[in-house]
This record gives sequence, C-alpha cells and structure tokens, in this order.
Amino acid sequence: MISPTFLTMILIGGGILFLVIFFHYVPFFLWLSAKVSGVNISLVQLFLMRIRNVPPYIIVPAMIEAHKAGLSTITRDELEAHYLAGGHVEKVVHALVSASKANIELSFQMATAIDLAGRDVFQAVQMSVNPKVIDTPPVYAVAKNGIQLVTKARVTVRANIKRLVGGAGEDTILARVGEGIVASIGSADSHKDVLEHPDSISKVVLHKGLDQGTAFEILSIDIADIDIGKNIGAELQIDQANADKNIAQAKAEERRAMAVASEQEMKAKAQEARAKVIEAEAEVPKAMADAFRSGNLGIMDYCKIKNIEADTSMRETIAKPVSSSPKKPLTE
Repeated sequence: MISPTFLTMILIGGGILFLVIFFHYVPFFLWLSAKVSGVNISLVQLFLMRIRNVPPYIIVPAMIEAHKAGLSTITRDELEAHYLAGGHVEKVVHALVSASKANIELSFQMATAIDLAGRDVFQAVQMSVNPKVIDTPPVYAVAKNGIQLVTKARVTVRANIKRLVGGAGEDTILARVGEGIVASIGSADSHKDVLEHPDSISKVVLHKGLDQGTAFEILSIDIADIDIGKNIGAELQIDQANADKNIAQAKAEERRAMAVASEQEMKAKAQEARAKVIEAEAEVPKAMADAFRSGNLGIMDYCKIKNIEADTSMRETIAKPVSSSPKKPLTE
C-alpha cells in the first residue's frame, strides 16, 4: 500500500507544478499591475498572448507606460502586431512618449514604420530634440593657385522624423559636405582668401541644400580647422617639365639613331665603291697580259710602268707626315 506521507508529497508536488503552469500561462501579478495602473486587460487576453507566442511582460508594461503618458490611442492589438512583425515595442513606446513630451508630431504608424525600417526611432526622437554634431574626416582641396588645403568641419544635424523612412544616412551627409568644401575651395583664386574668410565655405555649402533626400536637417556647418598642404601646382609643373625633358631626350635619341644609321649606310656605300675599285684593279693585269699577247705592249713599256709605280710609291711615302715618337731619355 501507498503510505499517506507519499500521497501527501505527490499532492504537494502536483499542486506546485499546477501553480507554476498556471502562473506561466496566466500571469496574475502582471494582470494585477495593469489593473492598478488603470489599463483594461483581462486574464483571458493574457492567456491568449501566451498561446500566440507574444510575451505579456513586453506588451503590458508598454501599455502601462503609454497609458500613464496619456497615449490612450495605442491598443493592445497594435502592439502585438508590431511585435509579431519583428519590431521593438519598448523603443516605439519610449519614442512616442518622448515625442509627446517634446511636442513633436509622431504617430504610432510612423513610429512603427521607422522601427521596422531598421532605424532606432527612440534615438531619432532624441536627435530631434538634441541635435547631433558630426565631425567630417579631413577634406583635401586645391585652390586655383595650386596650394592644397586640408579642412575639417563639424556638421550639426537634426533628425527629420518624416524622412527617416527612405532617407539617406550620415554617410551621405558627410559625402555631400566634403563635395561642397572641395567645390568652394576650388573656386577660390588663392588659398589666402580661404584662410582669411573660412566662413565663406560654410555659406557656400549651406546654400547648396545638401540635406535634401536625407533623414536629417543640417542646422550649421562650422569649419573646425584648415591646414596648408602640398603645393600641387608646383608638383604638376615639375612633372610636366620632367615629361617634356623625357620627350626631348627621346626625340634626340631618335635623331642620333637616324644619324648613326645614315653613317653606317654611307660606310656601306664606301665599302661597296672600294669593292668595285678593287674589282676594276683586278682587271688591269689581265688587260696587260692580253696586251703582251697581242703585241700592243712591249717589255720596255712594262718596265717604264713599274718605274713609274715605284716612283709614285716613294713620293707618297715621303709626303706622309712622320709620327712623333717619344724621345728616349739620355742615359749617363
């Protein structure tokens, strides 16, 4: 038989298990907190939230916060639908309460759309109340006189609630401000004008309407620092001079190569002419032999020719300049 003590332990354990399951699916204390706060919600609705996989501990505190802030138009079904869509219920309610206290027009539909778009709607409301300062990276620009300026600016922006959905972010603002700074400095005749009047950059950039299509409204653009960089104009002139020098050297090398080719061609022609002379001189002995055979040339004539050749060779040798040879030192 089962002892009474064991039965008592089974009953106590079963009762505890029943209470745990009951308070899990029927959050009684959460319902009591809602009733005390003036939020009208039933235990059946809390049980059905559990069935729909909607945590009551997120929906009910949001409803209490909205009710205490005077936002009675927000319903439980809207909060549940936003949670099931993947939104952040707490941030949306915080943003609506902050917007209401700051007299900023923000509807529940707009807040949920901003949240589902991936933006922090509560932070956006805070930026509408307290503008944010964005520091731009160093912007390099060159004035007309060729001097480079390195500029840093601070952009004060305020979130535009109506353009948060589909509006561009901070990166677009920084890119447009950098473009405006480059254009403003590039239109200056001298870098000295920019250094004397840095506020001219802010005026030019602000008049361009750089916040169009973005989720922000630009309040001011302040130049934080301007430094003088490289002399780009001088570097470009040096590069151009080097390029011109290289071109001139290439043309000179081309003319030298053509002259060398022409010289080699003339040498080849001279060698060809010498070859023809040697070829013609080779025919002389043959002609003399034919003259001997035919009787047109006698032995005395041949001797006279040799004497003339010897005399000519002697004259040429005498006419040649004597090469100066170094004198030998006299030895004692």
